[in-house]
Amino acid sequence: MRRSACIFLMVMVSCLLSAQENVISSRSGTAVDWEPTKWVDSVMRAISTIKPGMTRGHLLRVFREEGGISNRRQQVYVYKQCPYIKVDVEFTPVGDEADELSKAPADKIIRISRPYLQYTIAD
Repeated sequence: MRRSACIFLMVMVSCLLSAQENVISSRSGTAVDWEPTKWVDSVMRAISTIKPGMTRGHLLRVFREEGGISNRRQQVYVYKQCPYIKVDVEFTPVGDEADELSKAPADKIIRISRPYLQYTIAD
């Protein structure tokens, strides 16, 4: 039992030491560059703060509208820091539901897709 605990401890120390390095090997044997990995992590965390039930106003803190065909009920949004990171969002209009062109900040998010990568679409 004591020997197993020592082996486990040595393995844990080894893992901790290798985690402190900026570059480690992945399964394929290539190096992982931690700077962009940290940035992607921060992007994923920011995007995950937007949930169904929130408003278009909340969404616009993290995203901006992308060009292309849209209406009040659905729109593609791009991450403010990188226009290639996108989400598709569906809304329930709040207020004047007959006005399909006005995109009100109070409109409620009913669905937000997983983020995906795609080149920019320009009008």
